[in-house]
Amino acid sequence: MPELPEITNFKSFLTETVLDKEIIEVEFPETKLLQASTTDFKKALLNNKFTGAQQLGKYLFLRTNKKKSLVFHFGMTGKFEVYQHNETPKHTHLLIRFRDSSHLAFVCVRKLGKIYLADGLEEFRKEQGLGKHALDLEEDEFQEIVQEKKGGVKSALTDQHFISGIGNVYADEILFQSEVHPKTRVEKLSEKEIKRLFDQMHEVLNTAIKKEGERSEFPSNYLSRSRKEGADCPKCSGKISMIKVSGRSTYFCPKCQKEKS
Repeated sequence: MPELPEITNFKSFLTETVLDKEIIEVEFPETKLLQASTTDFKKALLNNKFTGAQQLGKYLFLRTNKKKSLVFHFGMTGKFEVYQHNETPKHTHLLIRFRDSSHLAFVCVRKLGKIYLADGLEEFRKEQGLGKHALDLEEDEFQEIVQEKKGGVKSALTDQHFISGIGNVYADEILFQSEVHPKTRVEKLSEKEIKRLFDQMHEVLNTAIKKEGERSEFPSNYLSRSRKEGADCPKCSGKISMIKVSGRSTYFCPKCQKEKS
């Protein structure tokens, strides 16, 4: 599933390819993902232009010059295609044609994404009950969020109502780099461990953004390069283990990430 770093790269891609172009046609080959009527989408988009792109965790916003924003959640397989030819890509849910003959398609094979209209990022955040964008959090805000939570630390990191943008893969990486066991209860974290989690959250997410989400290009000491049960730990002589945490497959090194009693 695309997480914060991947969405950041989608944002950069759209900023370079679709801004300030007049929208002349909007089509919906499939409507399952739409969170408003096709009439509302056309009213908001036709004869309009995208003026900027914003991000809130796993959500991408395309602002228009008519105040409304087009908002995407990518589910497991959502992605964009920008092209000049007239053949619509398979599994397209939204197709936008521009005056310059280019096209923007939102493709989602497994149909788990969503497409919204919103008045703005902050309004949408409040309506959906989402936390702040992970990389916008200050250390004191992060500490307060973690200390307010109950239960396991991985669940705290991946709860989009508290922190927007961290999913399964990057939560595992942040915990691995922080040397915190994924089953550790939040109330057992020391202030030092919370600070380390905050620092590694920024380090891991920014590294993934710079590497454009290509895990094979991540630093050699990153778990994400060999996220597989039984693989060699990239930091010690141990082996990677897999357990279920809140129903999610979770990878860690038992030697590097000691479980607290």
